[in-house]
Amino acid sequence: MKILFYARGEEGQQWLDALRQTLPHAEICQWGSMADQQWQADYALVWNAPSALFESQQRLKGIVNLGAGVDKLLANPALPNAVPVYKLRDAGMASWMTDYVRYGVSHVARDMDRYRTQQAASCWQPFAIEPKADWSIGILGLGAIGSEVAQALRSDGYPVLGWSRNQKDIPDIESYAGEVELDTLLAKCRVLVNILPATSNTRGLLNAQRLQQLPQGAMVISCGRGEVIDEPALLELCVSGHLRGALLDVFAEEPLPVNNPLWNHPSVIVTPHISAPTPIEGATRQIGELLQQLEEGVVIETVDRLRGY
Repeated sequence: MKILFYARGEEGQQWLDALRQTLPHAEICQWGSMADQQWQADYALVWNAPSALFESQQRLKGIVNLGAGVDKLLANPALPNAVPVYKLRDAGMASWMTDYVRYGVSHVARDMDRYRTQQAASCWQPFAIEPKADWSIGILGLGAIGSEVAQALRSDGYPVLGWSRNQKDIPDIESYAGEVELDTLLAKCRVLVNILPATSNTRGLLNAQRLQQLPQGAMVISCGRGEVIDEPALLELCVSGHLRGALLDVFAEEPLPVNNPLWNHPSVIVTPHISAPTPIEGATRQIGELLQQLEEGVVIETVDRLRGY
C-alpha cells in the first residue's frame, strides 16, 4: 500500500512517525519530498493540500481528510471527482472541544467576565451563583463531536438543546431540526454553541436576525466554522449589550486580520483555532483501521460532497 501524506501547518514528522508505526508495511511518503516525482499513491492523507498534489496523482483509491472539517478540501478545484473522500470522526477531538466549551460556559455562568472587569477597577463584589438548571445551552451541530459535547454538558447538570438539519434522538437532549425550529431554539438559549461545518446551507446561518433571537445577555461560543456567523452582526450585538459576550475560535478569514475589531472588544475572547486540534495518536489509529477495511473491501461511509460533510 502506498500512502501520500501532506498537512500544511502541522508537525509533519510527528505524523509520519505515528503513521509508520501504525502502518509498518505501508510505503509512506510526504508530498514534496519524493525523489521520484512520478511516484503514485493508493491513498492520500491530507490537510490543506495544494491543487498540485491532486494533479500529480492519477491512481488514488481514496482521500482521507486529517480533520473533521472538509470545507477547504471540497473547495479545492483539483480534487478528483471520482475518488471517494473520507474524514476523521472524532478521534479524540470531541474531548478537546468539550473542554473548550466548558470553559466558555463557566466564563459566564461563574461570572468570570464580570470579575475581570471588577479587577481592573479594584472592586470586591461577589455575585450569587446561579444554579446550572438556569443555564440552558444550545448546541448547533449534532454530529460525532457535537453529540459528545451535548451529552457532557448535560451530565454536568445543564439543560441542553440540540439543533441539526435532521432530527436526532440523543438521550436527555431536547432536539430541534430544520430552519423552521431554529428560532424556537435560539430564543431559549443563554449560551449558544456553534459546532456546525461550513456548507452551502450553514454559511451565514446565524445572521443578524437570528442572533437577535437570542435572549438579552446570552453568550455565543463558536468552535465549528466561522463562516456560519455574521461577524459584524455579532460584534454589533456585543457593542449594544444585547449579547453578554462571545468566545470565538473560528472565523470567516483565518488568521483573523489584525485590524478586525473583534480583537479589541472587551466582551469578546479570540482564540486561534485551537479548540479541538487533531490528536495524532488517535487519528493515526483511526486511519489505520480505515485503510485496512478499505483494502478488505468493506464499504465505509464517505463524505457527501453535496451536503458538505
